[in-house]
Amino acid sequence: MRSARPTSIGEAPPASAHLAPSPRIPQHETDAYGPFAAPAPHTDVELAVLLNLLASPPTPGDGDGDRARRHRRTAPAALTIGHSRDDASAAAAAAFAEAWRAAGGTILALVDWPELAASWLRPARRFTAGEPDAWVVAAAPLGWAQMSRRLRRSTAWDPSRTYGFASLGDSRLVALAGPDTLHGMRGATPDGGTWLIDQRWVTRQPPRTDPGPT
Repeated sequence: MRSARPTSIGEAPPASAHLAPSPRIPQHETDAYGPFAAPAPHTDVELAVLLNLLASPPTPGDGDGDRARRHRRTAPAALTIGHSRDDASAAAAAAFAEAWRAAGGTILALVDWPELAASWLRPARRFTAGEPDAWVVAAAPLGWAQMSRRLRRSTAWDPSRTYGFASLGDSRLVALAGPDTLHGMRGATPDGGTWLIDQRWVTRQPPRTDPGPT
């Protein structure tokens, strides 16, 4: 039987959700989808594409098509960055924070979390404190699957305003987190392409090519 749909995107969960048991993924499920490779160091083009995605975010629900490019949200100004504790993710988070501040943006917080925890509630609360315009994540897939389930259960976090580095564009992550948990999250690939989580699927777009002079 399918579980009840989570609270609508951007809407605060009911009070009963805060009292629910931990949404921690059972060990047999993590074993079935793992192991995941450690995140690779980010690339310069990956960072640049991620910055561009944040500069022109699409309207919710429009996906990556022409309609999305015609109807845009206001670009975010204040971000919270989250990362797991491996070296590559920490370095990617720091590089993005530096680039965002250099462009005149504000970083409200840098929040890290462990791969294993009792509930991930404390970092989830820090991640959503201060009502950021958007979130950026550099993380190992398994820890982010756990963290995102806690975020959806216990906070007003919005995955459609969340952007990730390449390690998170993985369909196994979506399966572990659940089909509604990460819907709308998008990010960059190491070669300059993009990815989008759409319910159960991860769709990818190749890097844009410059047609050159005609």
